[in-house]
Amino acid sequence: MKRQSVINRILLGLAGLVLLGSGLLVLAGGFNLYERRHVTPPDGWPLTTPGAVVMSDGTRTRWTDQGWWWPVVIAVLVVVILLALWWLLAQLRRTHPGRLRVGRPSTPADGVELKERALGDAMAADARGQAGIKQATAHMLGTARHPEAHLDVTLAPNSNPAEVLQALCDGPLTRARQSTGDSNLPLQANLRTAGHKPHRTE
Repeated sequence: MKRQSVINRILLGLAGLVLLGSGLLVLAGGFNLYERRHVTPPDGWPLTTPGAVVMSDGTRTRWTDQGWWWPVVIAVLVVVILLALWWLLAQLRRTHPGRLRVGRPSTPADGVELKERALGDAMAADARGQAGIKQATAHMLGTARHPEAHLDVTLAPNSNPAEVLQALCDGPLTRARQSTGDSNLPLQANLRTAGHKPHRTE
């Protein structure tokens, strides 16, 4: 799983937990569940009765007359906004290498570049020519300095996944590494079986 996807899922999970907890507190207080269930909430627990508020007037205005209060509030809001902008820019950031420089990173070929789509199409065509593969598509992810090859392969009936995977490494991946000069080009292969139409037996 990509690092960006992991971070997104963690942030969404935390946001979901906060919203779920807040919603449960509001529902428990709004429906007066504490009194109905004869449950005594801890001291200072928010929203314990239908008429309760999240923050009382005294709580909201407790530090407003202090000189440090408003600078701290503004600083916190600025940090939150900056973090939100950073997260938004991270989503919009390019996650495809675009053009790949042919040759080793230390000695790239002068002026020779390869489009990521061309390399992906070549790898897919090469994979479709391997035994045991019915269909294959390929695309490149990562950056121009650290590209990653991704293959989605549909296996032919009665094919051996281990043999197919070895053939992909010995064939399309090896030739892609030779073409780009990147001996460390990683490959992620997703193997799936072909769907079969139901057969009637008599």
